[in-house]
Amino acid sequence: MIRRRTVLVNAPSRLHFGLLSFGHPDGRQFGGIGAMIDKPGVAVRVSPAASFTSINDPENRIHAIADAWRESVWQADLPLCEIEVLAAPPLHTGLGVGTQLALAVSLALDAFDEREPCEIEELAIRVGRGVRSAVGTYGFQCGGLIAELGKLDTEEIAPLYDWHAIPEDWRFVLVSPSHEPGLSGNSERQAFAELPPVPASVTEQLTKEICEQMLPAAADSDFDRFSNSLYEYGNLAGWCFEKIQGGAYNGERAERLVKLIRELGIRGVGQSSWGPTLFVLCRNDSDALQLRNELLNDRHAAPTEVVIAPPNNSGATLMVEP
Repeated sequence: MIRRRTVLVNAPSRLHFGLLSFGHPDGRQFGGIGAMIDKPGVAVRVSPAASFTSINDPENRIHAIADAWRESVWQADLPLCEIEVLAAPPLHTGLGVGTQLALAVSLALDAFDEREPCEIEELAIRVGRGVRSAVGTYGFQCGGLIAELGKLDTEEIAPLYDWHAIPEDWRFVLVSPSHEPGLSGNSERQAFAELPPVPASVTEQLTKEICEQMLPAAADSDFDRFSNSLYEYGNLAGWCFEKIQGGAYNGERAERLVKLIRELGIRGVGQSSWGPTLFVLCRNDSDALQLRNELLNDRHAAPTEVVIAPPNNSGATLMVEP
């Protein structure tokens, strides 16, 4: 059947503050907490075409995503459509782009093919996302601050533990200390194979930080308490990757930037996933702009890019044009 509709999906990006656990296959693994931000975001358009094609395809991923979707819905052929990536940050920078892109394509193909909406867990399983963290999966659905405490080996997706809206005035300043991509794919799998298991005492401390500090601070819109917790959590979680990163952050430039930002009196700073993206929490747009200018004008900071990102509390959006 030839479809005539055009579908547009816009998705936020994801910041991951750090994992709770790994190296313990008999219990809950990975888990953690993170936040969704409005920009840079992912935008995908699916429109009718004579054959399946893709445009602006990051690392030629679209065809593989569409194939996974096709197999999961028991369809013999790919839809007759053109999938165009209208916007997407670079892959492997700590912003969860791979998950947002895969979920956006999966959602868009469901809508283009006039299928009934499915649960977010099913949407992710169709395209192979949520293998470790599910923060970006739930964030795609609802935005905000997402906490999940890990997945059992028998579970395909970790269950959502808690969610809170992030105060609309708060801003995340994204700082890139380098153009070097973070780990992904086989390199990431190899890194996890080499890392020592996270001690149970560290997982307990990280879980306590989430449940007793970060989540209540978000619920109360307590900027100072949330900022302190953001740093404490990320720093402790980061040390679990010391063997690969060389410290709590990925490389000397990242370490230097975190130290410089903290010396400016800013408490809430951390690294998203493997980096290289660092995030800095500011109280409002004015403070974020001031920090951006200070970093760009400081020859010792020398960031490659600084972006001010509002929080996203609503998740991805879907538009269908008949």
